[in-house]
This record gives sequence, structure tokens and C-alpha cells, in this order.
Amino acid sequence: MTQHVDTVVVGGGAMGSSTAWNLARRGRPVVLLERFAPGHKNGASHGATRNFSTGYVDEVHNSMIHESRRLWNELEDATGETLLDVIGTVNHGGIDVTRNDWLREHGVPVEMLAAEEAHERWPGIRFATAVQYMPEGARVRADAAVAALQQQTAALGGVVKHNTEVLKITVLSDDAVEIVTGDETYIAKTVVVTVGAWTTKLLGATMALPQLVVTQEQPAHFQQRDIATPWPSFNHAPIAGDSDYDYWYSPIYGMFTPGEGIKAGWHGVGPVTDPDLRSFVPESVQLAALQRYARDWLPGTDPDDFIAISCTYTTSPNSVFVLDRVGPIVVGAGFSGHGFKFTPSVGRILADLVDGTSPSAPVFSLAR
Repeated sequence: MTQHVDTVVVGGGAMGSSTAWNLARRGRPVVLLERFAPGHKNGASHGATRNFSTGYVDEVHNSMIHESRRLWNELEDATGETLLDVIGTVNHGGIDVTRNDWLREHGVPVEMLAAEEAHERWPGIRFATAVQYMPEGARVRADAAVAALQQQTAALGGVVKHNTEVLKITVLSDDAVEIVTGDETYIAKTVVVTVGAWTTKLLGATMALPQLVVTQEQPAHFQQRDIATPWPSFNHAPIAGDSDYDYWYSPIYGMFTPGEGIKAGWHGVGPVTDPDLRSFVPESVQLAALQRYARDWLPGTDPDDFIAISCTYTTSPNSVFVLDRVGPIVVGAGFSGHGFKFTPSVGRILADLVDGTSPSAPVFSLAR
């Protein structure tokens, strides 16, 4: 059966769901197609929590952070759900504090704390350097956020379909594109493709994409020793030449995940994978190093009591997102392990590309 529709969004993770919500808010007819069942764990959007870090020191991302906070709050108001927990973010280790003044001038509160003072506030973390504290840093409730975006899309008249794999996308003209699923064919004026690790598989023959590297990342939830210990979100960068960091693979990120423990993970260094052939099994050497990190730096956790988790990163050459339009195809990709916090703003940008109201920033262009 063939259906003629205005806009189809392919991929119902965070970015696709946000795009559908933004379109539905504008009264634009939209159909959201998701390959897997609700709450699946095959991509990058699942899980209970993500960091909402505020320390981006360029005007484009800084503006998106402010917009995303506002839109997360609007979604909370619309659903009655708490999606953003403001718990503060601490950055320590080999961090760059030279841009603190820039951040303050651009509306991001920043404080510097001595290591001893930081440990008194957050005894679950060991600090060996001065600590950059951003009190407006937060934790996004990821699973709840995706569900809320889809719920609001449907409430505003959009169609949300799960268990619907898109097999092929064919451009018919500048304002017509065919989207073929296992059961139906859609002819749309515009299609938005936000399929994460499957981007190159679905669009690689249709448009020139940058190299998008898919990795299987493997953070873990470590159990707390004392549930009364307060936890901020945290980022910890290694210091070159310091032997304390000899076993590190990358900077570490983490946060408290209610009901699951303290999430900690290496950033973007998991094994390269095919999203359809993932093992979901942690790479043992990296996992052992992550346990050592918890033992060395997270005294508030039990490094031997943990649950390993698995997700994908789809990383662009410079870790900057791809948000662009070619003919009737809008693409959002390459979120490089730091995109979730920007979800509402990314959805607004992709909806603007559908509407043709404004281009995305040049930094996000396919031709950058």
C-alpha cells in the first residue's frame, strides 16, 4: 500500500522523536517510523540518564545549550514529567579553565573549587586537582525523554509507528521522496533521516556523507557504598605525563543514575562495530581498566559490584554533528557521543530544514 504524506521521519531515537515533536508543534503532518520496539537497546538513545554539560565554549553550541534547557522545560510542562535534574557538573584533572570568563559572559555560571572542598561536597569522588564546578549542569532522563517526545508527537496529531524498518529511500524529485518499509510505501515531500549507526547503510548510496565511525561503547553502573552520598555529574580528563593516568583510554564521564548506581565510561574508544552484528559484550581489557578507574577515583562505589551496559557512538571526523538538507532529504547524524543534551535544539534545527525557514549553522553542513 502506498501513502502520500507531508513529512516522514525515519528513526525514532532521541533526535528523530524531537524532530517529529517540533514538526507536530508547528501543525505539520508527520509520520515517525522506528525500526525497533519502544525502549529497545540497539542504538544510542536508550538508558536512564545522560549528562547535560554546559561547558561548550563556542557560540553555536552555547546557544543550543540554552535553547535545549528551555525546550526540555517546555516538554516537562507539557507532559508533567521531570526530564532534567539540575545536580551540577564537576570537571577535574587535565581541564582547560582559561575560558571560564567566556562561559560566564555567555550565561554559564562557573566556580572553581579546591580539591579538598570538592571532596567535602562530593565524598564519592577523589579529586587531585582544582575542580571546575558548573551549578547549572544537569542529568537528562533519557528513556523518559524519548517516550515523552513520542507521546507529545502523537498528542499533537503526529503518527508514531514502531517495529517498522525502512528498507530503501529513493529521491523522485526535488519535493518527492519514496520511503519503502516491509509493509508500506510512503511518498513524502520531505524525509528526515536520524538513524544513528545505520546512517551510512541507509543513505550512503544516496548522498555524500562524511566518514561516520560506529563504535560499541561499554560504560557500567557501579553500586554505591552509601546511598546518602550526593553525586554531581562529572567529567575527568587525564593529565599528560602523570602516571596516575597511564592505564586510561580517554577522558571519563559519569553521573548518578537513580536505581542503577553510578554510571562511568570511557568516551568514544570502544571497538568499531556493525550495528547489525554487535556482540553487546564488553571488551574485557577496557572493562578492567574502567573497574580500576572506579577503584582509584570513585571511593563512593564498589568497583567489583557493577552492571556493564552497551550503546553505540556514531562519530564524525571532528565530532561535530551533521545537520543538513540535500533535495528532499534532511539528515541528522554524527552525534559523536555528546548529542543527547542537545536533543530539543537539534529537533528544532531539523524541523527548520524541513520547513525551509533557515539553514543550519555552517559548522553542521555536509560540505564543511
